Amino acid sequence: VTHTYFSAYRMYTFIDTIHTSVAQSLAIRLMSANVGDTVTLHCFHEGNLAMHFLWYNQPFGYNPQLMSTFYEYEKNAIFYHDFKGNPRVSVESGNGINHLKISDVQLSDSAEYYCGSSYSNMVEFAEGYILIVKGSGSRNTTVVQQPVSESVQPGDSVTLNCTIHTETCAGEHSVYWFRQGSGESHPGIIYTHGERSDQCEKSPEAGSPTQSCVYNLPKRNLSLSDAGTYYCAVASCGEILFGNGTKLDNGAEPLLLVYCLSASLGLSFILITVLGFIMYNMNKRKCLQCRDADGLHYVALNLSNKKNRSRRQRSNMEEETVYSGIRQ
Repeated sequence: VTHTYFSAYRMYTFIDTIHTSVAQSLAIRLMSANVGDTVTLHCFHEGNLAMHFLWYNQPFGYNPQLMSTFYEYEKNAIFYHDFKGNPRVSVESGNGINHLKISDVQLSDSAEYYCGSSYSNMVEFAEGYILIVKGSGSRNTTVVQQPVSESVQPGDSVTLNCTIHTETCAGEHSVYWFRQGSGESHPGIIYTHGERSDQCEKSPEAGSPTQSCVYNLPKRNLSLSDAGTYYCAVASCGEILFGNGTKLDNGAEPLLLVYCLSASLGLSFILITVLGFIMYNMNKRKCLQCRDADGLHYVALNLSNKKNRSRRQRSNMEEETVYSGIRQ
């Protein structure tokens, strides 16, 4: 019981700074699921000196709340608030893990989830998730992003537009912006507007229940790292809706690719030329060696039969010369 009150007290001590510290230090992952699915949010803490491991939950538009705590020397996690006694929620803890499992997910499970560890009265967050549960879409609500695609150059500025049209849910909205770069499997959160309602206007048509809210994300002095697809997500009435995305094409990328390919082609040409020159010299040297080996050396041998010949016979006798070839 003492451990329960201590964990709750610690949670309320950090509650004002949790969201800010998480947004600045974590790469929050985006996960989506359909109603009725089972999802597992992974959390690893290998080599961590902490002994208390925590899960926090923050529904869209609300303050974060403590979900569960696990003490290293206990067998089971302890759940709090609406998660206490909830059979759909469980924690797999021990051996360097603290995974959160949610079965039969509902629309109300759409929220931000943070995994943390506690050591020496300090909470350190390891993983962050935004869980999006997709329902049947019964609410007549749409999220539109403009422009759909934009070609920009380094140093340019652009303003991304996100408009929500709704008929059944008025009031405050929490707006999130995500960016998914090329080669990235999950979008990462880059900005949130918080709870806003001052940018919403009702339709000028008499009797129309439609309300439109406009949110802008200015991007100035763009660089190569800003290229990617930007998604706007609007959380309202316990649900979160995504826009169709705006793709920023950095015009310098194709030019950079051309430069790289040209440099590679030039380097390849130089390398081929050098290798060809080396092979030519090697073959030339080899041919010269073969020509020298095939040359014949001639030695003149003067053979005379000295037996039983007089001096006169030897002087009158023609000299016989034999040439012999010697191969080196």
